Amino acid sequence: MFSATELLWAFIGLLLTIGGTFLNASITFPTWHEGGLAIQTYSLGVTYQIGAVLLVGCLGGKNAGALSQIAYLALGLTFLPVFTQGGGIKYIEQPSFGYLLGFVPGAWLCGFLAFKMPPKLEFLALSCICGLLTVHFFGLSYLVLSHYLNWGSTSTLALLPAAQKLSFYALPGQLAVVCEVTILAFILRRLMFY
Repeated sequence: MFSATELLWAFIGLLLTIGGTFLNASITFPTWHEGGLAIQTYSLGVTYQIGAVLLVGCLGGKNAGALSQIAYLALGLTFLPVFTQGGGIKYIEQPSFGYLLGFVPGAWLCGFLAFKMPPKLEFLALSCICGLLTVHFFGLSYLVLSHYLNWGSTSTLALLPAAQKLSFYALPGQLAVVCEVTILAFILRRLMFY
């Protein structure tokens, strides 16, 4: 059974994941021009979706993290447009669906590791990286299985370009998001005394 705190964190994680799906991650740099100081924004090429998955694990623990992602999958598969390209049961044919499936074990592992040790930056970063790698493992496994079993629209894609697009090119931006999540989780856990 889940505690009231875990249910609250799961709900917060669900809302953050939905919101993060549609919010592009970017980084800002101050630059000097002739007119003075200007702020330039550069896109990281990813959204804050993976950040929300890992943040709820770091703050709510393994059960809240996994429950929030199960609820996210359930909402998306029942025709609510919470996934990047909409929703519905046909979404399982998308090449990126394996990564969405990986959110559940990724959030669980991140939450499990985040509460195994004291809330220090290096431990929180390690738990986030392990969660991120778990998501990519499930995503790549889904790509390979769907390619070789010839199911859905993933069977028509060339395997290597799909893996490059969904994992290799996204990983640097996601690692930057992991840094942000680590710092935010560290600060929030200190403020909440746990």
